[in-house]
This record gives sequence, C-alpha cells and structure tokens, in this order.
Amino acid sequence: MRQSQYVRYDNQFHRPRRKKPDYALRFMIGMTAVLTCAVLVLVLVTVLKQDPKETSPVVNSSSTTPVATDNNSTSGIVIASPTPTPESSRQPYQNEVLFPAKSKMDVAIGQPASDVSPSGRGVSQDVMRGDSKISSFERDPKIAFADPLDYQTVPGILTFRGNNYRNCASWGTLDSVPTTLEQVWEYRNIGSMPSSAWSFSWTGTGWTGQPLAVQWDYDIQQKMNMYPDKRIKQGMTEIIQAAMDGKIYFFDLEDGKPTRDPIKLGATIKGTPAIDPRGYPILYIGQGDSNGADGKIGFRIFSLIDGKLLHFQTGKDSRAHRTSWGACDSSPIVNGASDTLIFPSENGMIYTVKLNTFFDKASGMVSVSPDTVVYRYILNGITGGSIGVESSMSVYDHYGFFADNSGNLYCVDLNTFKMIWAKQLDDDSDVTPVIEEENGRVFLYIGTEVDWQKNEGDYMGASYTYKIDAMTGEEIWQTSQSCWTHNGATTGDDVNGGMLGTPIVGKKSISDLVIFSYCMTKGLYSGNRLVAYNKSTGEQVWSYEMNLYSWSSPVDCYDAEGNAYIVMCDSGGQIHLVNGQTGERITYLQTIRNKGTTNEVKTGLNMESSPIVIGDIIVIGSRSGSVFGVKIT
Repeated sequence: MRQSQYVRYDNQFHRPRRKKPDYALRFMIGMTAVLTCAVLVLVLVTVLKQDPKETSPVVNSSSTTPVATDNNSTSGIVIASPTPTPESSRQPYQNEVLFPAKSKMDVAIGQPASDVSPSGRGVSQDVMRGDSKISSFERDPKIAFADPLDYQTVPGILTFRGNNYRNCASWGTLDSVPTTLEQVWEYRNIGSMPSSAWSFSWTGTGWTGQPLAVQWDYDIQQKMNMYPDKRIKQGMTEIIQAAMDGKIYFFDLEDGKPTRDPIKLGATIKGTPAIDPRGYPILYIGQGDSNGADGKIGFRIFSLIDGKLLHFQTGKDSRAHRTSWGACDSSPIVNGASDTLIFPSENGMIYTVKLNTFFDKASGMVSVSPDTVVYRYILNGITGGSIGVESSMSVYDHYGFFADNSGNLYCVDLNTFKMIWAKQLDDDSDVTPVIEEENGRVFLYIGTEVDWQKNEGDYMGASYTYKIDAMTGEEIWQTSQSCWTHNGATTGDDVNGGMLGTPIVGKKSISDLVIFSYCMTKGLYSGNRLVAYNKSTGEQVWSYEMNLYSWSSPVDCYDAEGNAYIVMCDSGGQIHLVNGQTGERITYLQTIRNKGTTNEVKTGLNMESSPIVIGDIIVIGSRSGSVFGVKIT
C-alpha cells in the first residue's frame, strides 16, 4: 500500500507545512558539488594521459623493499613489483678481461683417490722455521686468495700470467677488430752473461721471461728514482723486464724509452718476477744461474723507490733434499691480505715469507722484516735431485698447485703445509697449472714436455695434456700430441719439445675452449701447433700450424665485444695473431732488430720468452737482446 501524503494532527489529517527555502545554503552546496566533480575529472584525465613507463615506484617509508607499478593499468592504482639489483661497476684496478668475477671461492677439498693420496704415494713432508721442525703448523694470519679479478689494487700484469689463477697475461681490451701488427718501438741494449757450467752465454731474455706492467699511484711514482720526465708523467704504464745479463730493465709502455737506470742483480735471470699486488713499490725476483761474481743463487726482494736490496734468500739451502742447485725460475706470488710471499725453488722447497711490510706513502720509505717458513717433501721412488720446481704456483683460496721435475703435480694446503694429493704425470712438466672454477668445481689444465721418455738423443715422443679436478686430483680427460725433442742434458744443449708454454683458459667468446701450444711438431727445431680443445670433452675444436717451434706461452686478448684473439710468438721472432674462435690466422709480423737503420736484422730473434698485451700493445723480449713493442690495429 502506498504511504499517505498526509500527516495526522489531533486526529485530523492536514498537508505538512513547507518551510521557506534557504537559497544561500543551496548555492553553497551546489558550488561544492561542481568543484568536487571538476577535481575528480582532472585527476582522471591526468591518470589516463600519463605514460605508464613513467609511473614512479611507490615505496613504503618504513621498508627498504621497493614497490613497482602495474604498467598495464590505467586506473592509477600502484601494484608492488621488484626493482632490479644494480650491477657492480668495475674498479680501475680490476682487469676488464676478467670482469665480472666468476669464482665463488667456496669449493671444498674432496677425497683423493688412493693413487694420488699422500699415504698412497708415500709422501714424507716437513715444515721448518730456521733449523727447527714445526710438528703442527697453523699459519696466522691465514692465506686466502679471492677471485683473480681482485688479486691486486693497481692496474697491470704483476706476476707471471697475471694473478693467482695464472689465467691472464693481457690487460684491457682492443679498440676495434684487429687486422694488422706494427712494430712501434724496440729497446736493443740487453747484453749477455757467461753460463756458470757450460761454454755458451745467456743472452737477451729467456724462458719464461715475461715482462710486467704496472700503473703506479702517481704519488708513489713521484718518489721513485725515475728519470725526471718519466717521474712526472701522468698515467704512465711502466714495463719491467728481467734479463739474462743480470739486470732488471724499466721502460715506458708508450714509447719504449727507459724510465730509470737498470737494477744490477749481477746474475742471470730467466724467469718472471713479481710486483707487490698492493701497489707497494716492491719487486720479488728469482735467479736462474749461479754465474754472479759473488757466487750466490736464490731469490731477492728489491725496493722500487731507490732500487736497493731489501732481502736475499739463498737457494743453496742445507735443509733441502736437493742441495746441489738453488735457482728460482718460478714466478713468485704475494697474498696481500696476509702479507705473505710464496716462492717455490728448484731446490725442491716451497718458501713462504711473512713479510712484515712497512711502507709509508708520504715519505716513500719501504722495508720488510721476513719471517720465513719452508716446506719440503719427498715421495717413494723419487730422489731429491729430481724434485726441483720450475713451474709457477697457482692458488685457489689457500690451496697451492705446482709441478716439479719428477713429473708430479701437487696440491698443498698453504695454511697447514699438508699435501692434499700428488699425481704422477707422464713426463717432466715445467708448465704452470691454470685454474678455473666452473659449475661448483675447480679444475686444473696442464701438460708435459717430451724429456725422459727415451734415452738421451733425438727422438719423437708424446706431449700429454690434462684436465684435472683440483680438489681431488681426479683426471677428467687426457690427450696428447706427437712432438720431437733434443735431449742433451749432459752436454748443455737440452732443447725440449712438447709443451713449454702455459695454456690459455678461454673467456668471453671462447669460454668453452682451452688452448695449448706444442713445440717441435714437424721435427727437430721445427713446427709448432696451437690446439683448442672443448673444455668439457677434451675434443679438438681447431688447430693452428706454425713452421717454427716456440717455447713462448700464447696470450689471449679481447675486443670490447668479447671476441677473442690469440697472440703467439716463435723462435724466429715472428708474432702471429689468430682468431680465437676459429684458429684462422689474421696476420703475422716479422720483428726487425735495428729497424730503420743500415744494420737491420731479421734473424736470431728467438722469442722463447712469453709476451703480455696491454691495451693494444704487445710487449715481448727476445734472445737477441731486444724488447719489442708491437701495436695491434
């Protein structure tokens, strides 16, 4: 029933009385409604017109968790979504070739098989400080290397193959796709020294003889004993080349001109020295022959402020199992965090030196106060005379890997000086093992020369190649190449074939490849073969053939797009540039001594030393006494 429009008063029905309208109030209500509608329309139009890509995230002020917008909505309602983590930027002291860091440094040691375990191999080992044996050694502070990207705090190549993995002898990238090589400078005044035991003389730079490169902190550079024009040069990269005439030379990368007077060590240096990775002006260097006037042989530490000797360690060590020889061709390495020098020797000992370094940047004063602990070992069936170490040690965290003249490859815990495993290879190996952490495992790549497979004389043998699990000593794959050798050890002209160059572990566009160099593949003193293998399977991917043999190590360098190029030097002074993906030759260059003079020479330029590549400049020494700067363009 519809409701009545009347209201009852005193039992009578009347229409309700109507009040007189309040026109002022109605006007105010109407204007408020109009303004409200206008504001809502304006907001709606603004939201509809706004580019969804420009919608700003809304962040709860009480939380650090970012909230993002639903970019497909036109309602103006903001919906939570994650913001990408910003990428870390490369620091000036970090090598672009190795950036970003790949290693987690968290792989633990596994259980070695019985044929490589210390007990299975009959290992006897001692740790000594002075003449006292340490029964239970625990290093303090502990050695702990990080990813090789963070090996150093100054730009450059500061040790053999650059870092604790021994995996990079190039710094920076090429500006463009290379097509040519150009010899842009030469230093030709390196001399010679007579051998201590043979009738020949050591000349120029030898094996491994890799140069070093460093860009010093400018404040430190100004305190060094450089020539005045070089000392004040901003952004200079200094090249350091040790030589077999007993001197250490210093050059400007840009023009090849000397930056300071040589340091006169006084005895032949064959190997590669090291610069302190903390940027301290300290050089660590070994000696290759006892042909100095003082008859000393061992390793030394020099100040690079004034060239003064800070420390000498004799290699003729009565504590060694091999007391007849004390050369140090191995390239040392320094763990900056623990202030520790690690230096294997041909006497079969591993020296570790707590340096107790003092360096005052303001005054340039530098000193060391060495506390030396040594490790010696011997195995069943191995004599002391065959355990000398010529390969350089590579290190994963605190595990050191090295080979010796007995053809064994070792893993040693550097913090306890306990051997983890010892693997017998198929011949002598002077090659430095190269490390890679890959998919939660750590691997070593190494190979052998052709040395003692037959009796003394000329013969063809096999150069063996290995991929090994670094944490257990397990062999992942093995292959070999046929090579000739001249085994004349007792006559002083021992020229081995096989693998003398340290391998390349590919990066960027060749991250699936590992590349080895084999010498004397076509006969005595003839032929060299670069071979790229698939890292996972050991199958050959490509090979590059050369006419002349080479003891030099190949070097990988890259352009800004990550394309790989291989630099390979040979015994005739030729430099080959090879496409890293295909093995095809891009170009090659015959270096020339005394170029531009009436006495130009293209012979006798044996490059048994290993090169480095800094930006687009190759630096390589030779037995002729020349060091060359070659531009890649």
